[in-house]
Amino acid sequence: MRFEEFPLDIRSRLMPAHAGRMVYRCLGCGGCFGIDQLLYVCPECRQVLLIEDEQSSRLRETPGELWRRIFDFRRMLNLPALKGIYRYHEFIGPAIPLDAVVYLGEGHTPLVAANRPLRDRAGMDIYFKNDGQNPSASFKDRGMASALSAINAMIRRGVIDEVLAVCASTGDTSAAAALYGAYLAPRIKSAVLLPHGKVTPQQLSQPLGSGAAVFEIPGVFDDCMKVVETLSDEYPVALLNSKNAWRILGQESYSYEIAQELEYDVSRVVVVVPIGNAGNITALMSGFLKFYEAGIIRALPKILGVQSEHADPVYRYYLEPDAAKRRFVPVTVKPSVAQAAMIGNPVSMPRVVHLVERYNESAGRQQVFFAAVCEQEIMDWQLAANRNGHIACTHGGECLAGLVAARRRGLFGPEEAAILDSTAHALKFSIFQEMYFTNTFPPAYGIEPRPELMNRPSLVRPADLERLPAPGAPLQGEAFDRFVRRTAEEIAARLDLKKRPPGAGPSSG
Repeated sequence: MRFEEFPLDIRSRLMPAHAGRMVYRCLGCGGCFGIDQLLYVCPECRQVLLIEDEQSSRLRETPGELWRRIFDFRRMLNLPALKGIYRYHEFIGPAIPLDAVVYLGEGHTPLVAANRPLRDRAGMDIYFKNDGQNPSASFKDRGMASALSAINAMIRRGVIDEVLAVCASTGDTSAAAALYGAYLAPRIKSAVLLPHGKVTPQQLSQPLGSGAAVFEIPGVFDDCMKVVETLSDEYPVALLNSKNAWRILGQESYSYEIAQELEYDVSRVVVVVPIGNAGNITALMSGFLKFYEAGIIRALPKILGVQSEHADPVYRYYLEPDAAKRRFVPVTVKPSVAQAAMIGNPVSMPRVVHLVERYNESAGRQQVFFAAVCEQEIMDWQLAANRNGHIACTHGGECLAGLVAARRRGLFGPEEAAILDSTAHALKFSIFQEMYFTNTFPPAYGIEPRPELMNRPSLVRPADLERLPAPGAPLQGEAFDRFVRRTAEEIAARLDLKKRPPGAGPSSG
């Protein structure tokens, strides 16, 4: 839609004008630091940071109804900088000039309603938000669009020149970091650290294809993270894990999109996310709080964070009902099909503690909940979802399993609707589906395939055929006609199809 075609009263608000005054804020000592530097922890107390807009109170001068109109009309703009997560520029990165925004098609992924059989099994209305439809096929692109736009802005201002961007990853982060870094080449080069043998072949291929330097490290993600933290402490590199507070800002777009897609009424909504390194649940709470405080939404939705029993330190922390007695204890992880969530010491845990308290206080009641599920439930529910028309990854299966477990505990009712985060494309984790269908899971996973969920290809090769087609050697004439007829007959027999009576026309459709 052309700019001059928008209503007169909204034109002046379509282009972001609020520049804000953004700072790093330490969650430990409360220290405040300027954003014109690559900073990941507080230089005073080493605690993690959040990025705040010190002029955010100005956002509340605009009525919530007007904000809703602004975002809805921006939806029709054809300006790339505002087509992705920066549609919500004033709330995500008001200090980022539009000409520095990196947009590769991320954001605004669809909410797909479950069909009736799956809704009946879950006991409530459910929707998958398919973040696997982002450019690198995972939700991590949201945070990378923010982090790399911030770096790009620093480069354009002459604050920094060339940058080596590094991250630790279980697969998705490395794919996103390498992709967005490659877009800004040659000013940015990428290096990623992966736990050796703990990343699927599909995920490994992504940073390699984007030209990143890929290093495989013995151990698990937490070990890779420690190496990356040391690199960022001692060398001039840009850390792109969710320890980077810009990543959190970009991932807040997930909550804004849900609000807009539901016409800003989230009063009866439960948003379910896997926890992993805890960046996503942090961003989810922060985003909904910003929209709530600005009057854009009138209530805070419930949030459910889910972990596998093989990596559940956050769930264990919140098992203690008395906040004064809670103590965070990292866990030693076991193998999990929810590979990106196989993290025993999430770097964003301090952010979670801070925001859960704020979120519940703002809501006036408990609105943030946690669940842990077993590996069997994750795989079974992933396959159940995909047999009902979805493309859920294992983490989407984890979310659905967690929702069902929470329903059993009476945390949510049938009158509510759940938004499930399918964090990545199912094809990234197809190796686990293959293990399920062939019953080849190593014992450490504790997964026994259910026969009704298993599926394998079936070779059709009629035994009475002497000649078969082959590449470079096609059949012709009577031999080909016999091959087609006999193959069709055998498939029909296996599917228990009955021949149409003579003279009946072909079925419609």
